[in-house]
Amino acid sequence: MAYDKFEILKSTAVPLNIDNVDTDQIIPARFLKATERKGFGDNLFRDWRYNSDGKAIDSFPLNNPNYKGKILIAGKNFGCGSSREHAVWAIYDYGFRVVVSSFFADIFKNNCLNIGVLPIQVSDSFLLEIFSQINKNSESLFEVNLENQEFIIKELNKKEVFKISLYKKGNMSNGYDDIDYLLNKKEDISRFANKFIV
Repeated sequence: MAYDKFEILKSTAVPLNIDNVDTDQIIPARFLKATERKGFGDNLFRDWRYNSDGKAIDSFPLNNPNYKGKILIAGKNFGCGSSREHAVWAIYDYGFRVVVSSFFADIFKNNCLNIGVLPIQVSDSFLLEIFSQINKNSESLFEVNLENQEFIIKELNKKEVFKISLYKKGNMSNGYDDIDYLLNKKEDISRFANKFIV
């Protein structure tokens, strides 16, 4: 199993109301030397979280103790720029399991689905409602139901349905990446291959 199985997530959220966040802002290039997925969370949004002397920037949402949870609420066009999957490694390693935006770069979205972060694309108006709710109450609870493909603002009892391919939905539900999926089909593949052995 590549990552935790995803079923229903109930969590508070961290708002990052900035549009056009690219992968170099998510994880700066100088931190891409590691080959394992561990430790990238320490440098998530590094240049926005810390000054050059390493001191935390209090105004940045991830440094605000009022904001916590496994859901990152992002502005429009999140994950643009380079195709580096390290950006998603950093998001996952930090502890986020869901990223919500009104638009994702395609490569970033696919990287999320391969690594165990659920990218939920919502309408611009619904995204504004989410930000507004967090602004009113930083402890607002949200629910993500993968089976029903719903993102719910619990206090308002408002929801929006999101799209995801059946293949990726199944993988997320089982905690599979593409390799896990194939390994799970190993017996079926062997049976099919054996039909052609003379």
